[in-house]
Amino acid sequence: MPTATATALPVDAPGLFTEAAGATRCAWCQATPLYRHYHDTEWGFPVADERRLFEKICLEGFQAGLSWLTILNKREAFRSAFANFDAEQMANFDASDVRRLLGDAGIVRHAGKIASAINNARRVLDLRREFGSLAAYVWRLEPDAANRPEYITLDAVRALPHSPASAALSQDLKKRGWTFVGPTTMYAFMQAMGLVNDHLEGCTSRAKALAAREAFTPPV
Repeated sequence: MPTATATALPVDAPGLFTEAAGATRCAWCQATPLYRHYHDTEWGFPVADERRLFEKICLEGFQAGLSWLTILNKREAFRSAFANFDAEQMANFDASDVRRLLGDAGIVRHAGKIASAINNARRVLDLRREFGSLAAYVWRLEPDAANRPEYITLDAVRALPHSPASAALSQDLKKRGWTFVGPTTMYAFMQAMGLVNDHLEGCTSRAKALAAREAFTPPV
């Protein structure tokens, strides 16, 4: 299991912002309270739940060309439209479901992305037969700390639009028939699900995410 330590940086370091109440966060979550809550309680914290892992892969695919905040604002609508991202239910979606989804103004109505989500649900079932769970499959590719930047600064994160681990995950998923799973998309997935911790040094959530990872047992 990779280990790391949080390193204090000045609160005015690039990529950080500090609220009047004193909490210092990664600057990308400044826009709304919902975004800050997502940053503080979800992003970078390890996840083994099958539904959440699959949901994130699907939503990262829908995000292509858009902002994550746009998708986050629509997440509840996506959950309602896609059977709460239950892969077994989604694998049975048919042409009538596609028409329903294309008519749903609460989600991103993109035919290719909708088809991809349904296809990927079927591929989840294939992975489960081989590895036991999507979680066990994904967590095999958690990168070792030795292959990560020593300090997670804004420049370090900007230099990592993808990584060898995300490229390996992307390549293997594509071989298995998945779509909308490029290496940059998979790196964003790994960031969000806690396979890497890219909260910047000085962010108050960094140490919390590190502690959560220390207490986490990867599924096998």
